[in-house]
Amino acid sequence: MFPRPELAFGLTAAATLAAAATGPCDIYASGGTPCVAAHSTTRALYGSYTGALYQVKRGSDNATTNISPLSSGVANAATQDNFCAGSTCLISIIYDQSGRGNHLSQAPGGSAAQGPNVDGTDYLAGATGATGYRNNQAQGTATGDSAEGLYAVFDGTHYNAACCFDYGNAEINSKDTGDGHMESIYFGSGKNYGYGAGSGPWILADLENGLYTENGLGQYSNNPTQNSRFVTAVVKGDNGNQWAVRGGNSVSGGLTTYFSGPRPPPDYNPMSKEGAIILGIGGDNSNGAQGTFYEGVMTTGYPSDATENSVQANIVAATYGTTGLTSGPAINVGSHVSLRATTSCCTDRYIAHSGAEVNTQVVSSSSTTTLKQQASWIVHTGLGNSACLSFESADTPGSFIRHSNYALVVNANDGGVVFAQDATFCPEESLNDAGSNILRSWSYPARYWRHYSAELFIAGNGGPHFFDTPSSFNDDTSFAVGTAFA
Repeated sequence: MFPRPELAFGLTAAATLAAAATGPCDIYASGGTPCVAAHSTTRALYGSYTGALYQVKRGSDNATTNISPLSSGVANAATQDNFCAGSTCLISIIYDQSGRGNHLSQAPGGSAAQGPNVDGTDYLAGATGATGYRNNQAQGTATGDSAEGLYAVFDGTHYNAACCFDYGNAEINSKDTGDGHMESIYFGSGKNYGYGAGSGPWILADLENGLYTENGLGQYSNNPTQNSRFVTAVVKGDNGNQWAVRGGNSVSGGLTTYFSGPRPPPDYNPMSKEGAIILGIGGDNSNGAQGTFYEGVMTTGYPSDATENSVQANIVAATYGTTGLTSGPAINVGSHVSLRATTSCCTDRYIAHSGAEVNTQVVSSSSTTTLKQQASWIVHTGLGNSACLSFESADTPGSFIRHSNYALVVNANDGGVVFAQDATFCPEESLNDAGSNILRSWSYPARYWRHYSAELFIAGNGGPHFFDTPSSFNDDTSFAVGTAFA
């Protein structure tokens, strides 16, 4: 879900004055529909809020610390950078700013899927796919057919077609309890239920057992593919058989209404909302989706379009912007490279492939031409994100390193969105060697290339898999990039 728990996709300095005086929840309150839940990893959503935004957990020792806003309202990146230096961090809690205690923490397993951890919980933010946050005891959220409003700001470039990257109202038992028991925002490109025009992603409403923009499943021609880098997504539901879906560019312009009207027949009027809060998963813990969430709220009452338009203006004024996704020694697009392990045991081993399997092998100037070619890679602009990189096999044109079931493999590019995202990696400065790089997965952003028993995986710093062991993590994920053998 989050690329990393840092402000790589945060607010620019221009947000400091614009964000300080009034926040989205102040606007909702003035419109008579106050926030009952307010979550953000980037900024305070009330002008006067000074409490913690979220908590991070450090991989090296599992210590935690809270990240609070600066006086400007923007998250204090320096606190986090200092705490996480030399290690990795995950977001362990996203705090509710509304004062109702509706914090989001690691989601338990549900009827659709148990999480991948030993206790059945989902991953924490960063390891997108099987990532989820939940509060099944939320206070003040809409239940039954009561009215509510929802908005969220998402990364418009980070999504997939799996179920379900949601934010909003869901079942209190982590199970599918029937049509109309959810009302949440969905963002993605899935076509198993309703979907929009073009190839996606789309803003849809997950009402349980259906993704909707209108009153029926199928293609919704009035719901366009979202092409902006940051997306504002709005879903709201009133009592009395009324609901709406709206959206826009979080950086400029206003909101467009994609649908406003009666509920889908026959089972969604009246609604049977249960009031739990989910993020990154479906109501039954369907946890295959990818995405990035920056901020979002839930209100009591049905917000007016005018109130939402003012919230959108506040989001635009906050000036969401990007900084670099990459750091460390430069890896130039178009170059031919070989990548050497830096762990003390293995400094003569390079990333190579044997058929589809990616592994480390001892390679030197006296190695065979075949092995030299297998240990050489052509650097491309990232197939799934142009700010990052993809690595084509020098001896198998058209085939790239990608992850599949957490292992690194070499596969032919099939031109699909999933392949592009899984074959995209963002180089960053090594955690233990300033002359080396770590390579972070774009689609599973808390996972990095790691050699373990001579095989290559995308690994987390601690986790359910044998290759996730924290021991030697910093060393095993660091690779020196040099001129290719071939």
